[in-house]
Amino acid sequence: MASEYDLVVIGAGPGGYVCAFRAAQLGLKVALIERRATLGGTCLNVGCIPSKALLHSSELFAFARDHARDHGISTGEVAIDVAAMMKKKDAVVTKLVGGIAALAKARKVTVVHGEARIVSAGRVSVRSTENETELAAKNIVVATGSAPVELPFMKFDGRAIVSSDEAIAFDRVPSRLVVVGGGAIGLELGSVWARLGSKVTVVEFLPKIVAAYDDDVVRHFSRSLQKQGLAIETGAKVTGTRKDGDALVLTAERDGKALEFAADKVLVAVGRRPYTDGLGLAEAGVTLDEKKRIRVDAHLRTNVEGIWAIGDVVAGPMLAHKAEEDGVAVAEWIAGKAGHVNWDLVPAIVYTDPEVASVGLGEDGAKAEGRAVKVGKFNFAANGRALAADATDGFVKIVADAATDRILGAQIVGRGAGELISEVVTHMEYGGSAEDLGRTIHAHPTMSEAVKEAGLAVSKSAIHAL
Repeated sequence: MASEYDLVVIGAGPGGYVCAFRAAQLGLKVALIERRATLGGTCLNVGCIPSKALLHSSELFAFARDHARDHGISTGEVAIDVAAMMKKKDAVVTKLVGGIAALAKARKVTVVHGEARIVSAGRVSVRSTENETELAAKNIVVATGSAPVELPFMKFDGRAIVSSDEAIAFDRVPSRLVVVGGGAIGLELGSVWARLGSKVTVVEFLPKIVAAYDDDVVRHFSRSLQKQGLAIETGAKVTGTRKDGDALVLTAERDGKALEFAADKVLVAVGRRPYTDGLGLAEAGVTLDEKKRIRVDAHLRTNVEGIWAIGDVVAGPMLAHKAEEDGVAVAEWIAGKAGHVNWDLVPAIVYTDPEVASVGLGEDGAKAEGRAVKVGKFNFAANGRALAADATDGFVKIVADAATDRILGAQIVGRGAGELISEVVTHMEYGGSAEDLGRTIHAHPTMSEAVKEAGLAVSKSAIHAL
């Protein structure tokens, strides 16, 4: 006889485990199914967390090598120990996934490891190496996340042509790394290995990297990365690879001209696809769209009663924090509460140095929609804390409705942009204006004062800039 639950969540990434934990808080009997040996999904195991650990470690190395002397710090010769760096990264991951397991136990969430398949509405089978069990549930939430997109003419081999899974675990610094794709994942990992000494070339099909950002932001960001040694090739269509002796050569074309890039490793980071294979969705009658995402309504319900879907398997940005908010809302809806997600205000961040972050409409996007806007910009070069911290590279940009002054969006390029964007999200959540942002007291001296000044700049009222 199948064990019975109020909720079975398939997938223990940020969306899945958060959904399970919130449901348990609300008094539901919950089971959480995960095919990995550890909880946390891609994000904690091979994605967000390990990549940020490597970004931080490589930033420290670059500071010690290139900037410590300017601060009166003598270090002698600075060397990199890749094995030690990987050990540090793995320790961070181990601590976090262990913490998630402890939380699951404390909240009395039943964790089942194995491959899940929906038998029908209300029934899920789980196959492990030992056995196969069946769970019965009033509600099923699919939270299986996503996987790296593989180019059909350039298959992953895990050695020379790799995904982000392997690029966070190289055992040595590649002499030449070619990154296919100028989005967040490719630029972050490209930055890591460039700081550690790799010759990195980013090859992007579109006319600019991080294509969702305004042109002025991208121009500044691109220059910053190029100063750090990353070569950026835009408007280049990758066509494949070939061998040249022992070397690997990535081939591409631009404006009818052939391009070639020698590489020891090729990181393909052209996006992610929803992981919906093998779940029995078709057999259960769940409808998918043309991109194999699960179709859901405004409350994340599928077309089959009692089956829900969240995170990367549904339309929308494939971001951990978006998945978490999906998970909380679904748990609350299932429990009869008033769940809420504002999908228009999901911030996006590239965790390079400088970082770039955005929320809502950019200036270019607003104008493309025919909206009259006012824009306020403030450079970190005029911020005292930024100057003291060698963080003057970049600016804050606020976009507001020309008639009402309501904030429509923001984009930030600079140190800690991912932290700073949250304040703008908060003001936008209640419909705040640029003036509201500019009149909010900010501690001095902080980087956040640049956000305040950008808000004031919308009405040409910035104090520390003309």
